[in-house]
Amino acid sequence: MENKLVIACDHAGYELKQQLIGVLESFDLTDVGTYSLDSCDYPDFAHQLAEKISSGEIKRGILICGSANGVSMSANKHVNVRSAICWNAEIAELARLHNDANVLALPARYITVEEAKDIVNTFFNTEFEGGRHQTRVNKINC
Repeated sequence: MENKLVIACDHAGYELKQQLIGVLESFDLTDVGTYSLDSCDYPDFAHQLAEKISSGEIKRGILICGSANGVSMSANKHVNVRSAICWNAEIAELARLHNDANVLALPARYITVEEAKDIVNTFFNTEFEGGRHQTRVNKINC
């Protein structure tokens, strides 16, 4: 497993991001913001993260906002980024197994810290199945 990881959030995801940083100690973590609870625009941070994934600089990331919709939509505009909104461990596992998701998008307003930790653990410890799924993943980029 690649040890580099990038993380980003908006103001709604800031507290959860801070909680998760402690769980991610085994990763070489790059935090691209935000760094406070001050209101901000989620695309600014989602695009920074997605650029690192799209360029190949870093292979996986975590995005966090209130619903995870905005950050995931923004990130998925970038080539080779496959951001999946995951609200439980089963969805996280399927996102990795079948879709080779490389960005985990967490809805901070709808999950607990413990649920988020379980989702993160599952996402980063599940490998892509490949096979018939690879053909489908190859069709995602436009």
